[in-house]
Parts: sequence; structure tokens; C-alpha cells
Amino acid sequence: MQVIIGTKIGMTQIIGDDGIVTPVTVLQADPSTVTQIKTVETDGYNAVQLGYGQGKNLSKSVSGHVKAAGVTPKVLKEFRVEETPELKVGDKVSVENFKIGDKVQVTGISKGKGYAGTVKRWNFNESRNTHGFKGNIRRVGSIGSMYPQKVFKGKKMPGRMGHDQVTVKNLVVAYIDAENNLIGLKGAVPGPKKGIVTIEGKE
Repeated sequence: MQVIIGTKIGMTQIIGDDGIVTPVTVLQADPSTVTQIKTVETDGYNAVQLGYGQGKNLSKSVSGHVKAAGVTPKVLKEFRVEETPELKVGDKVSVENFKIGDKVQVTGISKGKGYAGTVKRWNFNESRNTHGFKGNIRRVGSIGSMYPQKVFKGKKMPGRMGHDQVTVKNLVVAYIDAENNLIGLKGAVPGPKKGIVTIEGKE
């Protein structure tokens, strides 16, 4: 089963035997522990829940849930699978399940940009900045004051930018260091450094 949880370290580049330079994002993917197995018979669907990292101050409900696995994870993530995997609670999942050339999809939380205006958030044009013009050239402009006397949901306006769940597909595994639990993916991975991401193989 090609799934694992990791922490984004940053970007670098590797030089292949043919001299081609490949940009890669390096992730620290320490072994994740299986904390729960869900099946169609008991839960209505097949899934594997993994625990990652070393957490502290866990609630009593979470502590009791992961007690059988013998871990205190910082992050719990569930991955749906088509068939029940040959795993049991307490087993470890590592980067050794991946190999160079595999295609994967990575899900993470994008960088938060804070409160942003429409020029930055939606790539709106600025207003004229010519002789005689008065006012803020980066303002939104009219948002509709006639029928139906409301602002439609989804209207492109200023607001919180970033910090959304983003999934990037068809990234290629370009580097694996099983000894240090590192995996390098060709291309960019969503989120800031030290951000938690999930990696799923597409077999």
C-alpha cells in the first residue's frame, strides 16, 4: 500500500547520471503506524488510518483509540482503499513502499497569505491612474446595487487568501533515502516548510 504521511523540508535539485538537473521537493517521511483498519463489514467502507509523529497532551478519547497501536501520534489520517490491506494495527508504513519513477498525489495545506484584496487574490486589473482620477486604484468597484439586492455567493471579493487544502497530482518520485526516511518528489508540493502532507501512490 503506497500511502504515507510526511513533513515538507524544502526544495533542492539532483543531478542524474545523464547530467540532467531535476528540481525536487524533499519530504521527511518517518514510518507511520497503522492505528485502525476499517472494513466494509464493520464500517461500510475499506480504509486504513495512520498515525504520524510524536504528539503530546492527547485527549483521553484519542489516547484510548491509539492504545492498541502503542503510539502517541501527532497526526491521524485516514486513507480509503479498494480492498482490505494485509496490515494490522501496530504495523509500520515507510518510504520503502515507494520506488523511483512512481506517480503520486500529494495533499497539503497551502501557504496562508492573510487578508488580501482583489488585485492580489483574483488578479483583477487596477483602475485608471491618470490625470483627474481620484480614489483608490486597487478598489473592487461596483458589486451590483440593483436586482436582486444582494451579493451572489461566490462573488470575487477581498478576503482570506490561501490556507486551503490543495492536492497536486502526477508528481514523480525522483529520490528515496530509506535509511534517513527521505523521499524526493519532482516538482512543487503545496504548503510551507515543516507543513504536514500526505502522499498517495497511484498504481
